[in-house]
Amino acid sequence: MYAEVSTYGYSRRQTPFHRPDGTVFHVKPLTRSVRRALLVVHVATSVSWLGLTLGLLTLGVTAYTTDAPATTQASYDAMKILANWLIVPVALLALVSGLVLSLGTPWGLARHWWVSIKLWLTLITFVATVFALRPTINQAAVLGIPNTSLIAAPTVASSAYFFMTAISVLKPWGPTRRGRRHRITTTSRAASRTTSRKLVDERSSTPTA
Repeated sequence: MYAEVSTYGYSRRQTPFHRPDGTVFHVKPLTRSVRRALLVVHVATSVSWLGLTLGLLTLGVTAYTTDAPATTQASYDAMKILANWLIVPVALLALVSGLVLSLGTPWGLARHWWVSIKLWLTLITFVATVFALRPTINQAAVLGIPNTSLIAAPTVASSAYFFMTAISVLKPWGPTRRGRRHRITTTSRAASRTTSRKLVDERSSTPTA
């Protein structure tokens, strides 16, 4: 995974993790078909993650508010199935597909505020799901005792996923400082290439003696 970079007519090799403009962890730009396929996967898994969390919230509320111990136990058993078999792979696929899309497109990881905020929220919620929510659900399924944290945690998670969905659609706040620097660098290079082409065209069109 190395990219050939041409500078002033000379070709040199460059690692995918660093570029002259300061971009770190950059991979080869995605083709149109790959980008579209990854976008479908990312949207589908992100929406599924939100839906699963809403399902956990519904079951958590049911387990806490019902007067039937059997219903409480059944709700926590259902939550355990969702948490152990679905949420982790769906969340991981959403995270990985989002990372690849960011790295393989001009959006980058740290060029726009909405991408950076969404990345950190995704990482935080994923870690909290794996290391906090799942153990709590498994414990509740064993004890069968109503637990308010299994209402609070899915509520916070659902709110975070709604927020991430909103900023993915609206893309607010504009570029970060790194993004502005990258935009200036890209514009300068484009202008330099245009000027170089004009000079080459002028020289080629000048008649020789």
